[in-house]
Amino acid sequence: MYQVLLLEDSPAAAQSLLAHVRRYSREHDVELAVTWRDSARSLVELSEKADLILMDIEMPGLDGMEAATLMRTFDATTPIIFVTNLAQFAVRGYEVDALDFMVKPVSYGAFCMRMDKALRVMERNASRSLVLKTQGGITVVRVSEIAYIDSHGHDLQFHLTDGQTAVERGTLASVEERLPAMQFVRVSKGTIVNMVQIKRYRSSEVVLLDGTTFAVGRTMRTSVVEKVNAFFGTLGGAR
Repeated sequence: MYQVLLLEDSPAAAQSLLAHVRRYSREHDVELAVTWRDSARSLVELSEKADLILMDIEMPGLDGMEAATLMRTFDATTPIIFVTNLAQFAVRGYEVDALDFMVKPVSYGAFCMRMDKALRVMERNASRSLVLKTQGGITVVRVSEIAYIDSHGHDLQFHLTDGQTAVERGTLASVEERLPAMQFVRVSKGTIVNMVQIKRYRSSEVVLLDGTTFAVGRTMRTSVVEKVNAFFGTLGGAR
């Protein structure tokens, strides 16, 4: 099942898009669960669990473009499709690597074209998984759901974003080879962190979104800061 986050302040436009999603789900035999919110402020809170974001650009308070810019500081992969009244507004979507845009009122045909493209991206994102040989057999986890990994003797503990933990025998060096190098950073001899989960950091410390805090190894501080800075681009400091 894929999770779709719909951010739209117009109830009429939202109901139309919800109907399109449900129809597409039936006709294409793909499970799509939709969460609707009427404010772009919900994006930061809910985007972590979303596989696709459908978002109006023009909303009161924090608009869609501002929200997407903020989201891209910690999530570079979840596809965004903007919905707008005026096509010229959607051109700015390329600044936040939007997948596409739809002009209101959105016809079902136009919706299907964008959803076909989005589904390919979601399938590709979902395939980025790690197969763990755990004590109970095989456990498959999505790379995006790994918050951090630490070693305890010969065991590796994979701490997931939902609070669960999976344990596999092995070494951090071996698991590093299986992880996307641009997304994960070793912050100490015994810990690897998913940079998507970093809330703030400095040379001596890394704090995750859930508040978990790690001291950065003294010999690793320069390389950790350089790698995290590169990941977050021009943000440089705390998120």
